[in-house]
Amino acid sequence: MFKEIGEHMGLTGLFDVYPQAEDRKAWEEVPKSYREQLIREGENWLDYQFPPIYATDFMEFCRTGNRSGYESKLFQKRTVLNALVLAECAQYQGRFLDGVLNGIVAICEESAWQLPAHNTYVRDTPQHILPDVSRPIVDLFAAETGAVLAMAEYLLRDALGKVSPVISKMVDKNLKERVLDPYQSEHFWWMGDGKSPMNNWTSWCTQNVLIAAFTRKLPKPAQEGILKKACASLDYFLDEYGEDGCCDEGAQYYRHAGLTLFNAMEILNQVSGGAFEKLYQEKKIQNIASYIQKVHVAGPYYVNFADCSPLAGRCRAREYLFGKRTGNPELMDFAARDYKECEEQLDLEEHNLMYRVQAAFCHKELMEQAQESLKREAAKQVEGKEGADWQEDCYFPSAGLFVARDSRFCLAVKAGDNADSHNHNDVGSFTIYKDGQPMFIDVGVESYTKKTFSPERYTIWTMQSQYHNLPTFGQIMEKDGKDYKARDVKFCLEKDCSWICMDLEGAYPPCQIASYIRKACLKKGGDIQITDTWEGSQDANTVVLSLMTYEKPCITQDTGKAKGQETKEGNLDGIYRMEIGSLGSCYIKGASGIETEEIPIIDQRLKLAWKHNIFRTLISFQGTSLEIMIPRD
Repeated sequence: MFKEIGEHMGLTGLFDVYPQAEDRKAWEEVPKSYREQLIREGENWLDYQFPPIYATDFMEFCRTGNRSGYESKLFQKRTVLNALVLAECAQYQGRFLDGVLNGIVAICEESAWQLPAHNTYVRDTPQHILPDVSRPIVDLFAAETGAVLAMAEYLLRDALGKVSPVISKMVDKNLKERVLDPYQSEHFWWMGDGKSPMNNWTSWCTQNVLIAAFTRKLPKPAQEGILKKACASLDYFLDEYGEDGCCDEGAQYYRHAGLTLFNAMEILNQVSGGAFEKLYQEKKIQNIASYIQKVHVAGPYYVNFADCSPLAGRCRAREYLFGKRTGNPELMDFAARDYKECEEQLDLEEHNLMYRVQAAFCHKELMEQAQESLKREAAKQVEGKEGADWQEDCYFPSAGLFVARDSRFCLAVKAGDNADSHNHNDVGSFTIYKDGQPMFIDVGVESYTKKTFSPERYTIWTMQSQYHNLPTFGQIMEKDGKDYKARDVKFCLEKDCSWICMDLEGAYPPCQIASYIRKACLKKGGDIQITDTWEGSQDANTVVLSLMTYEKPCITQDTGKAKGQETKEGNLDGIYRMEIGSLGSCYIKGASGIETEEIPIIDQRLKLAWKHNIFRTLISFQGTSLEIMIPRD
């Protein structure tokens, strides 16, 4: 797709789609209130002292497994530089230039730009304790640092040149030695080879290398070589995607996968004079763009599995522009309305300066689109039609992700296998939201440490199937790997009822289970029913189903019948009732006992999603089947 175009097109210019700071007419078209916010944020950092990063900071990861100390220091330096650059672009009176200079020099003086967790030359091998400055590694954040410095110098090139011409030379030298030369001379795993699996690294790194390369004048052979290598990598990246456009890393990683693909396309398209324009009409590209809307639940919540958080982040300019490029007005509306709801529209924690520049020049259009969208939605409601947020049920065969919804419920179930990028052992698990609030949850992932991406990954509790909405057979949990997967998957997406059914036995290592059939069904305007049935020689009382909830469940045994619920055998008698906070009830039939434990949320990353402790309810089977019913009321 990309490589074929790259082989037969010429370069027509640099990536200059966003104006430099001296273009005052263009910058003053950014709304005054937005520019004033940029200036105020820059003022917060006028006296900031860019801290040195010591060798012992870098060594901490190999010594203790801790990533956060080094990364927080490194990331803050870049976000502060971004704030100072944008404040100077907004005001352009020289007030912030000293801070910008200090930031550029401080980052150029760092011995390495790659993270300690990525300080290795071969994928999935032990990291070196210190960086080899004679052989730079281009990882996610070396590439992104290159993009930050490149954009900072590009935006303020004229003003920096009036201070001293050596500043731009310093940036160019560091970009050449740390990013562009190694990119052309080395093969890093994320570049792709047609054999190894890719993930968000491929498009993310490629996007940032392109920013670094095409915001400055390089020799034409170097430009052509970088462009062709980038095109090959993007093809390898797309080969990993199904035609359905599903990001198997989840909604949170869509921002680092689908959206970085978009920006890479934008750069390639501009520097080639529009040669890549037709790719926006490719069905796979359009599906990648629209994925984020399809997995949105309500408000800030998204369907989440694997390392993805349920709070995957608000949409901003990139989602909107991707929708605009692919001719998707529904995505444009969705992104604009979501942007309008952002508590903080400046995106102050964003490391990538280009994203923030995109937002500045798109802010006015986003707000206008949001207003128009809200008017259209209100008109639809008056006419009795579904609102603009309504999404049809969907199934993504490439990842086995099923999503069904009505006006109260959102049911998501993951089939697929346990070999996803950022995998958790979660084949067959489900999440349920009621009235936009989490009822049955996927916990997500704790802060990354050395153990997270190591052979010890599945000793971490959040990765294990027993901390998902899944069964455990004695001590046997699901296993990681592509061979551990759902079998005999069937699904139905209908106006009145949507369901998915699968055999989970294949997701577990050999045990005394011959089959474990799970069927999850949402009756539109009615209830959700989940039925688990197993066969085998396992003792029934050792088959235990875990249910994860955000709100504390109150459990009682109901010897009467569930309100209005009947099965083929008659009324549901002798069932357990779980009252889940204020969200409503869940009825369980076929259990011999139920107990609940509280799980403290102490990790800082988990605290972003879960503001209080969560709960795991363990349900022991009485026989070979278990029925769970969540009524609408």
